[in-house]
Amino acid sequence: MKKNILIVGAGFSGAVIGRLLAEENYKVTIIDSRNHIAGNCYSARHKETNVLVHTYGPHIFHTDNETVWNFVNKHTNMMPYVNRVKATVNGQVFSLPINLHTINQFFKKTCSPQEAKALIESKGDHTITEPTSFEQQALRFVGKELYEAFFKGYTIKQWGLDPSELPASILKRLPVRFNYDDNYFNHKFQGMPEEGYTPLVESILNHPNITVKLNTQFEKSDKQKYDHLFYSGPLDAYFDYQFGHLAYRTLDFEEFSQQGDYQGTAVMNYCETSVPYTRITEHKYFAPWESHEGTVCYKEYSRLCGENDIPYYPIRLVGEMTQLEKYVALAKNEPAITFVGRLGTYRYLDMDVTIAEAMQTAQLFLDAVANATPMPAFTCETGQAH
Repeated sequence: MKKNILIVGAGFSGAVIGRLLAEENYKVTIIDSRNHIAGNCYSARHKETNVLVHTYGPHIFHTDNETVWNFVNKHTNMMPYVNRVKATVNGQVFSLPINLHTINQFFKKTCSPQEAKALIESKGDHTITEPTSFEQQALRFVGKELYEAFFKGYTIKQWGLDPSELPASILKRLPVRFNYDDNYFNHKFQGMPEEGYTPLVESILNHPNITVKLNTQFEKSDKQKYDHLFYSGPLDAYFDYQFGHLAYRTLDFEEFSQQGDYQGTAVMNYCETSVPYTRITEHKYFAPWESHEGTVCYKEYSRLCGENDIPYYPIRLVGEMTQLEKYVALAKNEPAITFVGRLGTYRYLDMDVTIAEAMQTAQLFLDAVANATPMPAFTCETGQAH
């Protein structure tokens, strides 16, 4: 029976799989190259201000999956939190996503919902019948003025590409609301762990059958000592970049702190290319139940990920997807290993999806062992190009 499990990565993917297998009496070893658990969700107190800082950038928990919501609530107290994003454009501050207040403010109108719909419809470029690029998609549905104000510059900074070079599917739906709802997310369950994400992951990992080893690099020879390996590291790294590096964007953060408040809100986007950063986040506003005299902010810059950078989100354009297919083919020939998480499957994943897929992966493994069937290299689709 397969009883000894190695998991590479102590983020949500590794922690959840490890916990569920540990509860079924598997001996689980989790290794991570960093000096902390929780991956990019890691949170810690700022020494001078005691503000709870999302070290690798903001993480806001939102989901419609009640099973996932109940799971995280077993391991932390989830506090109510609504993400209300603001944007500075043309010397004014607007609410995002674009809603009725944004439309009225931007166009200096007092439209009703129906009048706003008609206004936006009149702004759209109806000569574009089948949008193929991000730019065409935006121009078709919101028109030139809103596109250039809220989408063009921000997208150039975020992706390092002109919106005319990005596929239309990135902008999947009309990003406009014809009411005054400025809740950035539409999900049923939204919140923040009261003491941050690190204690949440720590609780998931707190089981006598789990051993965590930090500051530990994965070596392929490690695999021989275990019955199965769950790998949440970069897929291309596992194969020693045989087909080159898969392309990611990375983020640089310029931290600053001061007394009092800085911007009065958690997230302020800067949509113009004349401002080099994409947004400023003020971390004490991610925990509004706390009170702090000082404040900690991050200026956030996006750029192409280099070899020694932390990969944040995959670019997933056509060229990268062709490269990905080669790595997927190699992975499917590897025995006793399952690739999981955003890096292992080269996909952008929200936390709730990461947890849901980890739960599914653990159950599929248990079923495979019970039925004496092979465990697949991937338990979910690695996806298609944008």
